[in-house]
Amino acid sequence: MGDDAYDAIAKLGTAPLWRYFGDLFAAQPKSRAEPFLWSYAALRPYLLHFADVLSLREAERRVLMLVNPGLADPPATTTTLYAGIQVILPGETAQAHRHTSGAFRFVIEGSGAYTTVNGERVHMHPGDLLLTPGWHWHDHAHEGEGPMLWLDGLDFPLVNALEAGFFELYGERTQKADVPDDISSRQFIHGRLTPAWSPRPSPNSPIGNYPWSETARAFDAIADDAVGSDSDGVLLEYTNPWTGGPVMPTIGCRVARLRPGFRGVPRRQTPSTIYHVVRGEGVTTVDGRRLEWGPKDVFAVPGWATYEHVNAARGDDAILFSYTDAPALTALGLYREEVR
Repeated sequence: MGDDAYDAIAKLGTAPLWRYFGDLFAAQPKSRAEPFLWSYAALRPYLLHFADVLSLREAERRVLMLVNPGLADPPATTTTLYAGIQVILPGETAQAHRHTSGAFRFVIEGSGAYTTVNGERVHMHPGDLLLTPGWHWHDHAHEGEGPMLWLDGLDFPLVNALEAGFFELYGERTQKADVPDDISSRQFIHGRLTPAWSPRPSPNSPIGNYPWSETARAFDAIADDAVGSDSDGVLLEYTNPWTGGPVMPTIGCRVARLRPGFRGVPRRQTPSTIYHVVRGEGVTTVDGRRLEWGPKDVFAVPGWATYEHVNAARGDDAILFSYTDAPALTALGLYREEVR
């Protein structure tokens, strides 16, 4: 039969495993995503330009997607995660909608804006982490002065790959607030003290906003006494107060302090990670590629890529916010790491 046999079985909807075995069962993961850095200083003028020439009525979400060179179609930042930078101007509102993908906002700059999540207005301040868990109604409004910019993080590349994505527009442009502003943060942000009158454990954190003031207070409380991680410095995780686990079942969020002179031990892990520089300067080398970062930059570390953080400054801390798909891989039994 020769090659005719292969043509014949292809028409029958089959393929010979022996021709694909090496691709289906690789010796180790190799991501299509590349290590890459997006410069905030370079992107900010374009964000302000589009804010001037494109209304939110036209765009609905005025966002520059951070597209990895290896993941251009469909656009994504890593194979499972997405990052974008959004800008909203005073007096603007963004259409309320919901989707099954989990999302969050990490505020970069500005004041006077808020997002309404399932009827709760959650106010934004630089350094705050605001959650929008899957299938929660959310819209944005700006009642302050000057532009408001934040980092959007979502898991839609993972959700879409699983063919589990749904999307729906709200019946009106914005929601009416029907609970006190920031009530979820005020009830749950006190650490070990949580409301006992209505416990509803959920895989999503009930906290609407993890304010930067609390994050800074946590770092100040441990100061130089914490040993920290050899690879990631003094690393803190935002947690779900009901479970003690990650803030969402598919996304984990962390923030790290790299002391002056910190040089991390090289590490790699199966989850991918996206970093945002809250402050400071440094270098992260990813699979031999040197990413030099500064304030407000964003960079991607693909899964199973070896990374090494360095803060060469003599007197200043570097603070890195990050998010990862580790909760999903851990739940599936696919988490693995190596420290070299």
